[in-house]
Amino acid sequence: MKTQLIIFLWVATSFFLCGHAHGQVDLFVAAQGNDNNRGTKEKPFATLQKAKAVARETAGKVTVYVREGTYYLNEPLVFTLLDSREDGEEMVFKAYGHERVTISGAKVLLPKWHVLKNGLHMASIPDDPVFDQLFVDGRQQPMARYPNFNPLRRHYNGTSADAISKTRTERWKDPSGAYLHALHGSEWGDFHFLITGKDSTGKLLLEGGFQNNRRTGMHTQYRFVENVREELDTLGEWYYSKQDRKLYYLAANNLRGAKIESPQLRQLFEFRGSQASPVRNITLEGLTLVHTLRTFMETKEPLLRSDWTIYRGGAVLMEGAEQCIIKNCTFDAIGGNAVFFSNYNRDNQVVGCEIVNIGASGVCFVGDPGAVRSPSFEYNQFVPLNAMDIVPGPKTGNYPARCLVYDNLIHDVGLVEKQVAGVQISMAQDITVSHNTIYNMPRAGINVSEGTWGGHIFEYNDVFNTVLETGDHGSFNSWGRDRYWHPNYDSMKSRVMALPGLPLLDVVNPIVIRNNRFRCDHGWDIDLDDGSSNYHIYNNVCLNGGLKLREGFYRVVENNIIINNSFHPHVWFANSHDIFRHNIVTRHYFPIRVSNWGDQVDYNLFPDSLALAQARSGGTDLHSKAAMPDFVNPIEGDYAVAENSAAYAIGFRNFAMDSFGVLSPSLKARALKVQLPVILDNTESREHRYAWMGMSIKNLTTLGERSATGMATEAGVYVLEVETWSFWSKYLRPNDVILALGDTTIKTVEDLERSFGALSSGEVAMTVFRSQAALKLIVRR
Repeated sequence: MKTQLIIFLWVATSFFLCGHAHGQVDLFVAAQGNDNNRGTKEKPFATLQKAKAVARETAGKVTVYVREGTYYLNEPLVFTLLDSREDGEEMVFKAYGHERVTISGAKVLLPKWHVLKNGLHMASIPDDPVFDQLFVDGRQQPMARYPNFNPLRRHYNGTSADAISKTRTERWKDPSGAYLHALHGSEWGDFHFLITGKDSTGKLLLEGGFQNNRRTGMHTQYRFVENVREELDTLGEWYYSKQDRKLYYLAANNLRGAKIESPQLRQLFEFRGSQASPVRNITLEGLTLVHTLRTFMETKEPLLRSDWTIYRGGAVLMEGAEQCIIKNCTFDAIGGNAVFFSNYNRDNQVVGCEIVNIGASGVCFVGDPGAVRSPSFEYNQFVPLNAMDIVPGPKTGNYPARCLVYDNLIHDVGLVEKQVAGVQISMAQDITVSHNTIYNMPRAGINVSEGTWGGHIFEYNDVFNTVLETGDHGSFNSWGRDRYWHPNYDSMKSRVMALPGLPLLDVVNPIVIRNNRFRCDHGWDIDLDDGSSNYHIYNNVCLNGGLKLREGFYRVVENNIIINNSFHPHVWFANSHDIFRHNIVTRHYFPIRVSNWGDQVDYNLFPDSLALAQARSGGTDLHSKAAMPDFVNPIEGDYAVAENSAAYAIGFRNFAMDSFGVLSPSLKARALKVQLPVILDNTESREHRYAWMGMSIKNLTTLGERSATGMATEAGVYVLEVETWSFWSKYLRPNDVILALGDTTIKTVEDLERSFGALSSGEVAMTVFRSQAALKLIVRR
């Protein structure tokens, strides 16, 4: 009888776990459960790990329902090939009903506080946990820092030029373990350093500075330090002394009963497979993921010749995954990246999520550099043409492809790192980014690091409040520094003349940007920089920053609306095959170093005859028109044109104005609304150009000129043309910026004329900015 009972229980348990072979099995996890339970609703497991282990051995579709509560992980939940599922037998980890389920990478601390003075609390901490961030009752508190945290300051919530001045660092007894954060000197992202101590002269010893792939130095003003004991001087700040394991916190109130949490993990969920053995058919649904470590000191790997370096990790990391889904999840208070797709990934999705308060990027797709033919890894590096692999496309399949980012609310990203994006794509193919609302970004909302290997579709996104802390960038930004690209304009021109097919070796499929709305108040709405090629851009509304095409080939831009701005062609090549047609612009064009206008720049609508005449003087827009576009309701953001609009005569066609951004009602209700611009009048003015000693020069004053020259600020004298007979032809060339003559700083043309006139005969030093660097010349008068 006893033997029969054991057999019956074994059969019953097997029947429950296998779920009729092709049925569905439901497992349950609850904060008050027990891993010795059977995992039923009445007898749930206590941990996700136990549920995963049981699901691994269970045939059929398995749904792990997680009941309300906070689940603190002491290690990431890792899915491997052993967890992989066949089609129709998916494994789903899902919040039960509408219950709030939080997965945390933090540790709950139970400090015994001692009040020292003036609100300063101190507690001894056993076990020496990681102290990277501190949350008190769910709210993150700033490390002791200088200058103090100020939410109203644009850069890093407070910066100062004297952050590491000798006067200040002399006050620091032992700054080892502190951090120095700074913008890039040209505001192209950021740098971060660990302070390891001082040398015998009192100079700080720094480790780091590898977070940006354009390592030309940190900004002299936009910098701050944190985790310095002597800077603990304002309410809410904290400092942890690793040497004696003491936590100091300057609190406004008594901390008795306060919940103290400190993140300990970089990842919460990991999908670990490979191209040969992928993890398949696993879904995370309805979970809230919080509290991961900051990873700025792990951001080291260069992404080819983009300005980026990367850390291959996130709260969710997928590598070697297929048909895996992150659905209706919330990512909040994440120290690094939220979601990272590394190397081989196919047909994965991020759908219906809110990604907010993120230290680095929202969603990243980054392939294997080993899949790239003839790769280069820094701006000034290149592969000689005679050594270049000229086979089109990737070398291997070890990269993300056919993945979807759909209906996500992504905002307040890049709280720690600044070379980040809401969605970042590098060495990937056929990624679709659709119906997302993306805002409050220190840099781009969407960034494509190079054309390798194209095929992406960006559609119905609403992207605004971008480039808030950096410069020379756009709401949508791309670089095209693929294998064909050369940092020297003349060298690249000769390359493409010799082999016209070079620009399409890597961006083998066209990249499509359609039906989006972009607004950037500190750069371009759409910025295709440095060789970006093979794009089709249509049916977009640009609300402020205009559209820029620099260098590059095979770009078709048509049927777009550009409000309060225009077309910015920068540094074009002969035979670029670019097309700009059927667009509505509301200012004159802003060309820089463009003499050959591609295959077609025509059939566009200008706001007035002066803007049209200026375009025609450059040899374009023979069939274009000058007239007001007659928008239907611009105050409400409806830029469709009325029935009698002149826009129809140039081939423009209306497109939907109510389909931008997220679709889910809950996300729509929480999403910030873009600020619609007041349409400015159409009075055109031309900045004055000076003819001086055989040159055409002007004051460098615009963002476009900064982009074309690589200047970090709008100062200096911009050289437009130099006649061959000019005295200056031996020294200067177009696109130079004159910065100094002798000991005199040159900010304007007036400074240059006055300084040169005061020189006596002989030699004088001149500083110019050329090819993204300051250059000293000796001028002989």
